[in-house]
Amino acid sequence: MNKKQMQEFLKALNSIAEEKKVDKKIVIEAMQQAMAAAYKKNEGVSNVEASVDAETGDIRLYSNRTVVEEVTNPETEISLEDARKLVDDIEVGETIRGNELTIPSNFGRVAAGTAKQIVVQRIKEAEKESISEEFKDKDGELMVGVLQREDQHNYFVDLGRSSGILPKDQIIPGEKLVMGSSVKVYVSKLEIGPKGPFIMLSRSHYGFVKRLLEIEIPELSDGTVMLYSVAREAGVRSKIAVYSEYTNVDPIGAVIGEKGRRIAAVLKELNGEKIDVVLYDKDPAKFIANALSPAKDVKVTIKDAEKKEALALVNDDNLSLAIGKKGQNIKLASRLTKYKIEVKSEKNYEEEPIVVVKAGE
Repeated sequence: MNKKQMQEFLKALNSIAEEKKVDKKIVIEAMQQAMAAAYKKNEGVSNVEASVDAETGDIRLYSNRTVVEEVTNPETEISLEDARKLVDDIEVGETIRGNELTIPSNFGRVAAGTAKQIVVQRIKEAEKESISEEFKDKDGELMVGVLQREDQHNYFVDLGRSSGILPKDQIIPGEKLVMGSSVKVYVSKLEIGPKGPFIMLSRSHYGFVKRLLEIEIPELSDGTVMLYSVAREAGVRSKIAVYSEYTNVDPIGAVIGEKGRRIAAVLKELNGEKIDVVLYDKDPAKFIANALSPAKDVKVTIKDAEKKEALALVNDDNLSLAIGKKGQNIKLASRLTKYKIEVKSEKNYEEEPIVVVKAGE
């Protein structure tokens, strides 16, 4: 190759590596493999090694010989004795670089046709590996993408070097998503396969709320305030339990912020969904009482700690608040605490209907 061709080759090499975000060494290895294959095809020679200079773009070809005990083909083999005159510690079965080969004048044209498929395939493989490496730790994380298209059941979100699937039953009820707009999504499932990453997304998953809070609340990110659990009825209400190991820190106040400014950004993203912030307590009875907020003056008895069953007694004024509309409040409290909770009227609890919700329902 002349100097101009070498410079053009090197420029193309750097462009490919940058565009595909692939290690330049991988592209060079692919080019070396392609050049050797092209020469073998063009000249009918099998023992060829190609060398590409990453700095200058210069390509050189060499004839290799395999080290053997007894030489049967001098063009492709060399005896161990002769090989050790050139390389002291070489062993049988290894190869040794021979003479530099003369590159035919028409080699560039032939090489281009033969090399294209090899280089393109290797770059595709390297790009898949690079993308998989980039996304492998994104499971359970929040990402920002662009809505690129939709079908009957799914939205397809451009996440940069890959795309994810956002099922329409995983968006927040009542929200309208616009094609081409930016959207925050939670990675609910991630599988790395031979074709690259398969990414399933959600906006209704409880983890979506958790990650949004961690972004907006510095104390959650630095560990000053800990997020114990999250329970969510997407589009309606979420309950989160927080606590702090620092006695001088108000975990609920830290999350809500002055005049509710901190949590307001999260609420805006949730399309009007409400969030109850409650205090976690190591005492399950106290934790359950807190979780049944906005009901007040709740008296909780742990009926069976092993089976995680609890009884909550409230006065008549707080009974409907503890249960919530269509049992929503008690459902979320049960998910939050992982206890099966019975709520009864404190005044006439023996005659009152019992509302029972299993954790996780």
